[in-house]
Amino acid sequence: ILAAASAAGRKVAMVTAKDKLRELLSKGMDGIAVSAEKADDVSLEVNGIGDVESLVGAKPSIYSGEASLYTLRVGVELLAAGRADFLYLSLTDYMQHKFAPEAAESREFYRAIDAEVGRLLELGAIVGITADHGMNAKCNGDGSPNVIFLETELAREFGDGCRVICPITDPYVVHHGALGSAVTVYLPDNLDRETVANWIAALIGVTEVQTREGAVAKLELPGDRIGDLFVLSARDWVIGRTPEHHDLAKLEGTLRSHGGRYEEMVPFLISEPLNAKYAGLAKGDPRNFDIFDFVCNGIQQ
Repeated sequence: ILAAASAAGRKVAMVTAKDKLRELLSKGMDGIAVSAEKADDVSLEVNGIGDVESLVGAKPSIYSGEASLYTLRVGVELLAAGRADFLYLSLTDYMQHKFAPEAAESREFYRAIDAEVGRLLELGAIVGITADHGMNAKCNGDGSPNVIFLETELAREFGDGCRVICPITDPYVVHHGALGSAVTVYLPDNLDRETVANWIAALIGVTEVQTREGAVAKLELPGDRIGDLFVLSARDWVIGRTPEHHDLAKLEGTLRSHGGRYEEMVPFLISEPLNAKYAGLAKGDPRNFDIFDFVCNGIQQ
């Protein structure tokens, strides 16, 4: 979408909190593409801009709410300077991982976000806001994590050979300890898939076990990138590999994470009234990625 917008002549700017997303989404795009994480390491050739920190100051820690606010502020400054008329701003979920919605830290963070969104509106932007997932606490009443170490449990029941892969795995372990509410399981040839699936489904904290074919049909997952089984956990549980694969000491507090059915609902906010066609579509079940279509094509003229 961003590459197509730039090819159509729009002045596109993409600002992300995490640099991994900038790398993924800037492919084929002619415009400005920077991240808060690496705001001190930009060049005109790679990023379309030679200096970011002069716009809003020194880059913040990626492990902070400031990483998201910095992202918004860079976007505001690019819009104000006339360097962009098509903006994509992607924040980090650090604050949602660390604090419940009603926490004082969360309220302060959202007040600051609201102020930056207000600046975008004052500059004449049409703003669409959505999220890639929700977030829930994954812990007991005492704050200890509710974790199923599935590879350990499978080895205990069926012997070695089963391999559990956690899709949430990334370098930002302070956020989530590489623990989420979904994993995929690869089975050795000697094990019957249905037998293992039924056994996993009976574990406390597991809510759903899909075969590869079921995960493709019901969860829209790519069949060539998942194992024999796909497992989802309850609202307050996560699934990991083994205790050795997850350093819970790095969490620095209560475990809050995502990945399952209970984190599917997300906001879908647009700053302008919709036209008749898109008002009708909004009564259905729009997906988060539909935000581009709604903002670009669905606004009353």
